[in-house]
Amino acid sequence: MLSDTKGKLIFDPMDDYVVLDLETTGIDANVEEVIEISAVKVIDGKVVDTYSTLVNPGRHIDYNISSITGIMDDMVKDSPDFKTALEGFISFAGDMVLTGHNVRNFDLRFIYRDCEKFWGKTLGNDYFDTLILSRIYLPDIEHHALSDMADYYSVSSEGAHRALYDCLTTQQVYEHLKDEMKDPSPAALAVKRCPRCGNMLKRREGKFGPFYGCMSFPDCRYTLNI
Repeated sequence: MLSDTKGKLIFDPMDDYVVLDLETTGIDANVEEVIEISAVKVIDGKVVDTYSTLVNPGRHIDYNISSITGIMDDMVKDSPDFKTALEGFISFAGDMVLTGHNVRNFDLRFIYRDCEKFWGKTLGNDYFDTLILSRIYLPDIEHHALSDMADYYSVSSEGAHRALYDCLTTQQVYEHLKDEMKDPSPAALAVKRCPRCGNMLKRREGKFGPFYGCMSFPDCRYTLNI
């Protein structure tokens, strides 16, 4: 839903939520454009509806991006622009909690930027991030990319790097992660977490020596001296 303030990062297990995923012309939300947006609506832990559309970015899609996503210029030439596609997503999601894998540092940056550009507003939905949750609750795993989590939980990642398939994979991974959240391992309980926002604390070096800083910075500026 459009709002004057961004939604907050949350950490409670959820049964009702909307999974979001974007494919884009590149990773820099300052200059790149969306070429596909998909979403999956989940009620009581089950997929009940989907939303998905290719997007015409108004520019050439680089070969390297096409080789990863399979999305090429001729596939999007008759697709809606992102304003139209984003309107459809906002209507689909309503005021439900959102999620995605790395949604905080990737997908939502594009969404926030373009909500501001199109309507002078931002997206007010609260959200959780399965990448953050996997790092907190499975700290002993070396890598936490969506493909790694799919392998860990024996979830099919067929169709990876197309938005709808990634949404469906994320939903299955999250349903497994909820079990970790409800019964944390000793390693998960030992992870240092921010008492203000719940995200992880990371050891950093500062002017006056080492300290722990919240990984939600700059939204959360909590620090802990070492």
